[in-house]
Amino acid sequence: MNQSKSLLLIIICLSSFFISAQEKFTLSGVIKDQSTNETLIGVNILVPELNTGTTTNEYGFYSITLPKGNYKLVVSYIGYTDKVENIVLTKNQKKSILLNEATESLEEVIITENVEKLSIRKPQMSVNALSSSTIKQIPVVLGEADVLKAITLLPGVTNAGEGSSGFNVRGGAADQNLILLDEATVFNSSHLFGLFSVFNPDAIKDLKLYKGGIPARYGGRVSSVLDIYQKEGSSKDFHANGGIGIVSSRLLVEGPLKKDKGSFLLGGRSSYAHLFLPLFDLDNVAYFYDLNTKLSYKLNENNNIYLSGYFGRDVFNLANSFENTYGNTIVNFRWNHLFNDKLFSNMSLIYSDYYYGLNLDFVEFKWNSGIQNFNFKYDFKHYISNNFKLQYGLNSIYYKFNPGEIEPSTPTSGINEQKLIDKYAFENAIYLDAEHKVLDNLTLAYGLRLSTFQRLGQSELNIYQNNQAVTFNNDFQIYESADAIGTESASQSKTIKSFINLEPRFSAAYQFNRKTSVKASYNRMSQYLHLLSNTSSPTPLDVWAPSGKYIKPQLLDQYAIGYFKNLKDGDYSLEIESYYKDVKNRIDYIDGANLIANDAIERVILNGKARAYGLEVLFRKNEGRFKGWIAYTISKSEQKTQGRTALETGINNGDWYNTGYDKTHDLSITTSYNLNKKWDLNANFLFQTGQPTTYPNGQYTYNNIVIPNYSARNSTRLPSYHRLDFSATYTAKPERTKGWQSSWVFGLYNAYNRRNTASISFAQNEDNGNNEATRLSIFGAVPSVSYNFKF
Repeated sequence: MNQSKSLLLIIICLSSFFISAQEKFTLSGVIKDQSTNETLIGVNILVPELNTGTTTNEYGFYSITLPKGNYKLVVSYIGYTDKVENIVLTKNQKKSILLNEATESLEEVIITENVEKLSIRKPQMSVNALSSSTIKQIPVVLGEADVLKAITLLPGVTNAGEGSSGFNVRGGAADQNLILLDEATVFNSSHLFGLFSVFNPDAIKDLKLYKGGIPARYGGRVSSVLDIYQKEGSSKDFHANGGIGIVSSRLLVEGPLKKDKGSFLLGGRSSYAHLFLPLFDLDNVAYFYDLNTKLSYKLNENNNIYLSGYFGRDVFNLANSFENTYGNTIVNFRWNHLFNDKLFSNMSLIYSDYYYGLNLDFVEFKWNSGIQNFNFKYDFKHYISNNFKLQYGLNSIYYKFNPGEIEPSTPTSGINEQKLIDKYAFENAIYLDAEHKVLDNLTLAYGLRLSTFQRLGQSELNIYQNNQAVTFNNDFQIYESADAIGTESASQSKTIKSFINLEPRFSAAYQFNRKTSVKASYNRMSQYLHLLSNTSSPTPLDVWAPSGKYIKPQLLDQYAIGYFKNLKDGDYSLEIESYYKDVKNRIDYIDGANLIANDAIERVILNGKARAYGLEVLFRKNEGRFKGWIAYTISKSEQKTQGRTALETGINNGDWYNTGYDKTHDLSITTSYNLNKKWDLNANFLFQTGQPTTYPNGQYTYNNIVIPNYSARNSTRLPSYHRLDFSATYTAKPERTKGWQSSWVFGLYNAYNRRNTASISFAQNEDNGNNEATRLSIFGAVPSVSYNFKF
């Protein structure tokens, strides 16, 4: 009996010891800017004693679970002074932390502990982040800070040249990029046909570009995700900032709706160069304007609501005979809810609309087209433990496609009203993401996305023999549009074609030491929308089309492996990544395809495949008066469309050919130097292999008509592209931290006046009958000056 009691006592003691040793509590809260109460994304919260940590989510929230005890909490964020908090953790605690922007007058906190960098051990790879301040430092044409121009200085990112819209990531097409502004899809990201982006840098809080290893919470595109969040506005005091430039100006105001509880943000930009064109007897007009707005309100400790929006328009008028108007409209309502200190949720209701309008006065008709979508998202982030975190949620999008509508612009017009058939679709997805620290030096991220796409009924759909909308002419060895043998119709409530895809995602990081790691990733993604364009960069006239009976969804498999190293305690960093991408069902066009106002676009489309592979190197200098990075990419991007039968030749004889955005070599050097308290100097240099194109290689005469003969598709290239840009920022009173603060920015784009080739056209000289090649260049050297202010 005594032995039994002794044994029971031992068990109780051991159980008490075990429970005490394992007793853990959760520390959670929000990290904000001290002066504005703006939440901060991606802040590092480190616990040196346990060699562990976490980061804030997209709404500034963090959660970390630790054993009972006393700890030193180190909070660090780029552009802010590090902060150390001593924590006595004896129960679950909520602790919000305020950070101060780093200035010369603030004494920096020096961290003596050798705390590891979270970026080294986190499994996320192929991600680049840029702050608003970095974007504003980069010299650009006409002096207007530009998000899209900034990201093309990163490895693996290019565009189609000067004056072109969109961007290409790892050999992918521009329509394969998912562009999100406060979680809403942006379908056209450029102003003035690519001279500016639609994103106001003053309104941007956070920007991340995912090129690979893309988490399962993202879907719908197969190349990249550009995720941008707008600022919330200050809930403490009224602030304003803006700038006046040569061709455009901007103004952003923010302030409290209710002090420390609610805030507003309102930003606007407009170009005005067209106002001076009449001085040069020019009737042409080209300008843009946009508006960013956001309202936020804290209902209580566990609930916050946000209402954000964007509205932008471009107008191009040619001698009052041709007018083009296009732009985006976005509205998003979000509700953040904290169920407990480990479970965070966000629900979003989003409306997005892209409109394109054309008014041709000389032929007296109007044309308009566009795409609308209504999006419901509900996302959860579950901090189960420091070693295991989950994100899961669902997403439903309803689409309406207006491929085009023609109507007479005057009562006397001879044009008959014509409406291309509207198309409808429904895209749904559920996903689960996990981040799992398996060992001290091995962390995994894995997830699964289940996506479905329903092409809904429409008033009229063509039927073709053998379901082939494109036929092959054996006599002439060419593809031709098939004739419809009938039509069918179905109500919008019915599904005429459906697709379902499983999209696994996986990445891993193995840490050799506190400074070095290797990472690998794989992701499969599906894309159900296609941009119909036969140019190398998007234009407003391009039309989005959904997958359906004749157009299959694109499917991507991407593999990547990388080496990452911090040097000299993070003062320098090196990233080397290699990738391979395989895309199925990439649409291709038959020769002579007409995409404009085509109500049966399936008659000029074939399904092919694409591949891209390359090596990226990014070397950064992160600290000191001299900062910057060198980015280099060597890559290949190809497309192939084989014949559907042994008798068909396919496109380009069924051989691989360069895509229009293949750039073998891409080098960029970006630097900034703090000369003194008043002057900051910036420069960047770019070099890119010339864009692929197709040249005529001969000609023949038939019935007195000269007919050119062309080489293989995209088998030749434009000359290489390179340029050097400078800018200098002068701050008259850098010591001033309150009241009116201002600076001047002087810039020189393309400093050595390189006449980079945008295109080459071929024609016959009317005077001598000789064939001639004409080169088009957009910009030479372009000086600029702008005045920026804030108060």
